[in-house]
Amino acid sequence: MDLFSHSWTALRAAVADLEDADFAQPSGCSGWLVRDLVCHLVIDAQDVLITLVTPAEGEPTRDAVTYWDVADTPPTGDDPLDALIVRLAAAYGEPWLLKFHLDDVGSAAGRAAELADPALRVATQDMVLTAGDYLDAYVLEWTLHHLDLVEHLPDAAGPPAEGLARCREMLEKIAGAVFPASFSDRDALLVGTGRRAPSAAEQAELGELAELGELAAKLPLVLG
Repeated sequence: MDLFSHSWTALRAAVADLEDADFAQPSGCSGWLVRDLVCHLVIDAQDVLITLVTPAEGEPTRDAVTYWDVADTPPTGDDPLDALIVRLAAAYGEPWLLKFHLDDVGSAAGRAAELADPALRVATQDMVLTAGDYLDAYVLEWTLHHLDLVEHLPDAAGPPAEGLARCREMLEKIAGAVFPASFSDRDALLVGTGRRAPSAAEQAELGELAELGELAAKLPLVLG
């Protein structure tokens, strides 16, 4: 729960510090500008609020790791919701409006998370999770999108080290394999989710693991 708050606060602070011109820069999400990504974060914050007030009965069907599905191919931008995000982001017109909306809804989502009982069972996307597991899953969401946010903004603050480490651990559980020890947490996440191609040296190390059957044909992990 604390890591959720820490990761979310850091991401919102990074958005708040952006210059207007930064919103027109590409993000790490294929086909999305920074403004599109920030608009997506507003929708994410709404989803957190909705889920935390949607109690569920019965045993949990997913946890923080199994919450994530792995797709066969990266998103193309043709998904209707992805296209809607781009149109909605453009409709804001001025970057300060996006900043204001994210701060408003995002702060509420942060407060709701702090007040939530970790043992509460909640429902989302036909899944049942404890609130604690749901918020833990969102640490991965926040951290990956924080990396997306700063991909082409070298002066922007990146995600907290604790979040990077936790997300690497989660990604390795999803993959059922560990990344080479030489990979930083950031690089493991970027390469592991296909946000960048591995360097020649990294590919060689991954190839050695693949020969052992530990990471063969599993990358990239397209999470959804």
